[in-house]
Amino acid sequence: MCLSSFLFFLSFNLLLPELPDHLTRLGGGEYKGFIIALFTLTAGLSRPFSGKLADTVGRIPVMIFGSLVCFICGFFYPWALTVTGFLGLRLLHGFSTGFKPTGTAAFIADIVPVERRGEAMGLLGVTGSLGMAAGPAFGSWVATHFSLNVMFYCSSGAALLSLLVQGTLTETLAPAQRQPFRWGLLRLNWSEVLEPRVLPAALVTLLCLFPFGAVLTVIPDQSRLLGLTGTGKGLFYICYTVASLAVRLMAGKTSDKYGRILVLRWSAAGLALGLALLVWTPSVPGFLLGAVVFGLGTGLNSPTLYAWTIDLSDEQRRGRAVATMYIALEAGIGLGALAAGWIFANQAPRLPYVHGLSLLGVLAALVYLLRLPLDAPAGHQPAADATPEPLAEEVV
Repeated sequence: MCLSSFLFFLSFNLLLPELPDHLTRLGGGEYKGFIIALFTLTAGLSRPFSGKLADTVGRIPVMIFGSLVCFICGFFYPWALTVTGFLGLRLLHGFSTGFKPTGTAAFIADIVPVERRGEAMGLLGVTGSLGMAAGPAFGSWVATHFSLNVMFYCSSGAALLSLLVQGTLTETLAPAQRQPFRWGLLRLNWSEVLEPRVLPAALVTLLCLFPFGAVLTVIPDQSRLLGLTGTGKGLFYICYTVASLAVRLMAGKTSDKYGRILVLRWSAAGLALGLALLVWTPSVPGFLLGAVVFGLGTGLNSPTLYAWTIDLSDEQRRGRAVATMYIALEAGIGLGALAAGWIFANQAPRLPYVHGLSLLGVLAALVYLLRLPLDAPAGHQPAADATPEPLAEEVV
C-alpha cells in the first residue's frame, strides 16, 4: 500500500514546478491560481462519492479508479494546447486525488490496531511525502533534459505502476458491507456528504491546509524571483519534504502515546513559525529555512490529523469519515490557491501578503486547538471503532 501511495504521489507532483510556466506560455499566466484550485475542486466534489463507494463497493475499486484517472490524464497534457483545454484537464485530473487517498486511508485503518494507528499513518505519510519530494525534482530534471511531453508521459507511467501494485492487495471492507457497483450508489443524501463526528478534525484540516494551497501556487514564482531556476525551482519542495519526513514517524508514535490534540497544537505552532519566516525573511536562506520549519509543522500535522479523524469515526462509515476530512483538505488547498493567485497577481511585492493570510489561518487553528481538552492516548480511547481481529488476521 505504501509503495502504491509513493508512485501515486510521484505521478502528479512531478508536474507541479513546470505547470505555472507552461500555462504562461499558453497565454494564461493570470490563471496560475487555477492550476491547483481546479484540481482540488473536483477532488473535493468527488470525496462524498468516493467515501460512500469505499464503504459499499470496497476500498480497492475506489483506489483503482483514482490511479486510472491519473494514468489517462498524463497522456492528454501534451494535447491540451489552449488555456481552456489545459484548465479543463486539470479539472478532470482532480478526480484522481478525490478517490485514491480516500480508499488508501480507509484500507490502512482497516488493517492496523488502534494503538498503532498514528504510527501507521506516519509510515503512509512518509512514503507519500517521498513521492511528493522526488516528484518536483524529477519532473524539473526531465523537463530540462528532455521535454515537457516526456515529463507528462513519466507522470502517466508512475500512475500505471501504482495501479499495477494495487492488483496485489486484498480487499478489507467487511463482506457484509460489500455491494456490486450500480449507478444508484451515486445518489447522495445530505447525511452521506459529511460525517458529523469528524467535523472538529475537518475544521483543523481546512485551516492548516489553506497555506499549502497558497504555497503550491506562488513558490515556483518566488523561487524564480530569488534566482532559483532550472532544477533549483524544486529546492523549496525538497527542503520542505525532507523536514516533513524527518518527523512523520515520530509524530505518529507520539500522538499514539500522548494524544492527538497535544501534537496538533505543536504542529500548528510550527506551521505558523514557518509562514512567519516566509513573510519576514525575503532571502534564499530565509526562504529555505521557512521551507524546513513549515515542513516540520506539516510532518507533525498530517499523520495526526488522519489518525484523529479515524479515532472519531464510526467503523461502518469510515470511508465517509475520511472523505469528510479530505473535503476539508481540498477546500483548504483550493481556497488557498485561489486567494494566493488573486493576491499575488504576478506582482512580487505582494508575496508577503499571501503568506501573511496563510499565517492568520494557522493561528486560528491553534486558538481552536488550545480551546479543546487534551484527549487520551490512542490505546486508552474507546475501541468501538477498532477493526475486528479476524479481519486483520485474514488480510495478513
